[in-house]
Amino acid sequence: MKHDYPKLKIWQKAMDLSVNIYEVTSQFPNEKKYGLVSQLRRASVSIPSNIAEGSAYESDRQFQKFLYISIGSLSEVETQCILSEKLNLLTKEKCETLLINTEELRKMLIKFMGTLRKIE
Repeated sequence: MKHDYPKLKIWQKAMDLSVNIYEVTSQFPNEKKYGLVSQLRRASVSIPSNIAEGSAYESDRQFQKFLYISIGSLSEVETQCILSEKLNLLTKEKCETLLINTEELRKMLIKFMGTLRKIE
């Protein structure tokens, strides 16, 4: 079963999160450009990218595999946001907002995975 990923709310929310990460990291100091900025951006882009890639597969099992990878990348984003706050690169408020967004997306991903055909 193929899914039209641009119409999936999980993909749209993941894209919004990625755009948000690009916006906040553009404010980071230049010396962080090739470290934390690059890592945060790659992890955030990985989320919608894996949703899109997984949607191209015929089997729900393959799609689920890519959704799990998206959840892993989501955890990376959360960890890097917390680190950015601890390094005073993000305000507590901005970090909390990002963490709320990641938690909402995690719940959406898990719920969506539950709608896919059960793998035995």
